[in-house]
Amino acid sequence: MSAPVSAPLLQMALRVESDIFVLRQRGREVATAVGLDHQDQVRIATALSEVARDLVRTAGGADVGFYAAGVEEGRPVLRVDLAPLRPFGPDGYQPASGAVARLVDSLALTPAEGVTVIRMFRRIPANAEALTPQRLAGLRAQLAQSAPGSALDELTVQNEQLVAALDEVRSQRDELAVLNEELQETNRGVLALYNQLSAELEETNRGVVALYAELDEKSAQLKAASESKSRFLANVSHELRAPVTAIIGLARLLADSASDPLTGEQARQVGLIRSSATDLLTLVNDLLDLAKAESGRIEPDWAEVDLRVVFGQLRGTLRALATRPGVELVVEEPPPPATLRSDEALLTRVLRNLLHNGLKFTERGEVRMRAGLVDGRWRIAVSDTGIGIPPDQHERIFEEFYQVPGSASGAGTGLGLPYARRLANLLGGALGVTSEPGRGSVFTLDLPVDGA
Repeated sequence: MSAPVSAPLLQMALRVESDIFVLRQRGREVATAVGLDHQDQVRIATALSEVARDLVRTAGGADVGFYAAGVEEGRPVLRVDLAPLRPFGPDGYQPASGAVARLVDSLALTPAEGVTVIRMFRRIPANAEALTPQRLAGLRAQLAQSAPGSALDELTVQNEQLVAALDEVRSQRDELAVLNEELQETNRGVLALYNQLSAELEETNRGVVALYAELDEKSAQLKAASESKSRFLANVSHELRAPVTAIIGLARLLADSASDPLTGEQARQVGLIRSSATDLLTLVNDLLDLAKAESGRIEPDWAEVDLRVVFGQLRGTLRALATRPGVELVVEEPPPPATLRSDEALLTRVLRNLLHNGLKFTERGEVRMRAGLVDGRWRIAVSDTGIGIPPDQHERIFEEFYQVPGSASGAGTGLGLPYARRLANLLGGALGVTSEPGRGSVFTLDLPVDGA
């Protein structure tokens, strides 16, 4: 607002009380000429009359100038300078009415030639006619030719403005009364809705509390049932292991060459007995292992584990299972340093289970196990070229006693993979699978390097 300005649009002297009315009138005329709306015209005229009254009383009057400032910068404002005839006292100038500063955009006190000039600013609307040099010259000529009215005329206009303001206030008061009534009605509706929602929420809360109580009860029942199932599996497995082992031993004795020779049919039947008993012993052992895992009775024995040793043992012990001529077992050597903190026995069980499954469900091709470090964790992958698993069965194969429908081999208990995943979690890792029918499967075991 301190940008350079052109020549004043109008100048006048403020000396006596009657000049206050003239200044008010001329201020309104200038405001109208530069494009201020009616409300801003009234505001600038009112502010001028308030300040003029102070200056006539305390400084003997002032010289007043009206300017169009900021035109060249594209931010035009109406600026009014009031230069008092005498300096103000030691306290400076303070408007008698605090409303003056609210009637204009800004009110500034600027030192100039030994006095303090009072400057008022009011922004000119952007939709007002542009203040070109030609238009400013025309406005100066127009304002110079216009004669100010009398004090009575200005008082009449002021009264008319006051009446209009009172009418507007009355209209706004009536509108406010209507709005208050509508607001009260709305509040009553909101209160009724709140009460209704509160009642419904309270009823819902009672239902939720009852549901939680029922869930707690069901959870306790499920926990008790799970513990009972684990105890039952452990007890039954333990009781079955001895007689099944005895059956296998007796069948081995009957088939021994040192015993009485058997006929061909008898040898075949003894072989069936021994094979069935072996399958039953596998099921018993799986049940017992699963019961131990579910009951939390398996505690890992944490130690440094060398994957090269584990892979070598599995390569040697499982090579005998790869009896199909079209299937090759490949156990790759882990990259150094092939060590991690884990439980060697439990880790070996998981990997043996995965390799055994791969050999069981692969008719031709290979079963391969490899390991590598990925993002600071060991990733052990067991892949096969077997029958594959449909995507909707990927999680179900980790459920107890579940087998993929239509699988090529009907052997198995459906307990190996659930047990392997439980052990993987116990070791701080995760076991997952990716597979497609006819394209084989890849079981991936992720384990932390530093243990759980």
